[in-house]
Amino acid sequence: MVKLNEEVFGTFKKDTVKKFTWTTESGFSLSAISYGAIIQSVKVPDRNGTISDVVLGFDDLEGYVKKNSPHFGGAIGRCANRIGGASFTIDGAEYQLAKNVGTNHLHGGIIGFDQVVLKTTVVGTKVIFSYLSKDGEEGYPGDLITNLTYQVSDDDSLHVTFQSTTTRKTVVNLTNHSYFNLAGHETGAQELYEHVISINADRITETDSDSIPTGKFIDVGGTPYDLRIPISFSEVMTKQPDLYDDNFCVSTHGNKGLNFVSRVEHPPSGRYLEVYSNQPGVQLYTSNFLPAPSDPALVGKHGVGYRRHGAFCLETQVYPDAVHHPNFPTAFLFPGDVYTHTVKYRFGAVKNIQPAVVSA
Repeated sequence: MVKLNEEVFGTFKKDTVKKFTWTTESGFSLSAISYGAIIQSVKVPDRNGTISDVVLGFDDLEGYVKKNSPHFGGAIGRCANRIGGASFTIDGAEYQLAKNVGTNHLHGGIIGFDQVVLKTTVVGTKVIFSYLSKDGEEGYPGDLITNLTYQVSDDDSLHVTFQSTTTRKTVVNLTNHSYFNLAGHETGAQELYEHVISINADRITETDSDSIPTGKFIDVGGTPYDLRIPISFSEVMTKQPDLYDDNFCVSTHGNKGLNFVSRVEHPPSGRYLEVYSNQPGVQLYTSNFLPAPSDPALVGKHGVGYRRHGAFCLETQVYPDAVHHPNFPTAFLFPGDVYTHTVKYRFGAVKNIQPAVVSA
């Protein structure tokens, strides 16, 4: 049986920030806060029952308000990832957005959805986080109402549903930006390299030097992006350390429901994460922009210093910069339509011996 607990996590601009914690009989627990609908902790038993928190983050609200430039755990909107030139055109009208990564736009702008307090409704063990993004907020047209539903099930899975409606044609591409390290949030790059990953994708979107898609695709075969067969991060990232920050095109075979996206396992502990989604893409990101070993660390939970390659993200999404590429799945939302993005994160631990790893 899943249990849900609610408590106060802090106050932001006179708004009470709530913390919700789900627990299951296995010892698994997950906490999310109403500031940014942030996933604040995910505690997972290993094969021997030892429980570790496997997401990076902060112990208190102040950390998320003042230090969360990496977007640890947050709900990203209105538009996840990058928009080239920080502008787009709808029906002949050009909309200018914040240039918050070079000359481009990233993760919804200066104040994205992960930096506001969302209203909450509890229905059984479901928590619905709601936010009204007003017409013109961060440059986007239309009043956008968004509901994010979080629910944990008995099999130690988190089910997330993003739903949005708009009063004007607009751009919507929501995701969650959790940083995972299945050895424990404190274990850093050394343990990240031990992880074994597979991604259900035959192609990635080609990008320029600013990580803006060109509109072309790259077949993954024969490249470090071929993760169709499980392989350890150490096999590829120690040879090419700038990996990964790339959109993988999920192989759906025409299925419009939940598709298998990725499986990541940490063989020493047995912990694994499986991701399923109805979205066409997933951004694999290995924390390249966290501080380098020679720089001061970003201090997170329990005083732990977070650094480059200390975690991975799997951000299910529409392809980046879709507003400029008609051959990409659309990121436009029309009045009367409902944007729906569903994703399932299944956690567990294998009890048997370590799986075989294919060398690059």
